[in-house]
Amino acid sequence: MKEFIKAFKALSDPNRLRIVKMLEIRPLCVCEITSVLKLASSTVSKHLSLLHDAGLIENEKRGKWVFYALNHSPDKRYLDQLLSLLAKSLPEEPLIKSDAATVEQIDTSAVCGI
Repeated sequence: MKEFIKAFKALSDPNRLRIVKMLEIRPLCVCEITSVLKLASSTVSKHLSLLHDAGLIENEKRGKWVFYALNHSPDKRYLDQLLSLLAKSLPEEPLIKSDAATVEQIDTSAVCGI
């Protein structure tokens, strides 16, 4: 039950929910997420840390950059079900739609210097 509560607490913040919705589109690095949210990278890193600790996201190091993606691990079925529910939620929310459009257009090499 402790992990279940941790996941819901992680999703209780609007910025963390926005991050999860962005990661539905594709894996993103901190630079890209920071660019979309217009928050300090330290703040974004803290949000990512909480989502990671809750098991909702995973990360992969690529050179100097760390990319984050949704965690669809088969060993935590409730997380997969929760992420599936979120994927169907908030499609018409203006901020979520704006974030999605920005993610689709973001130039990773320009934002991150890759």
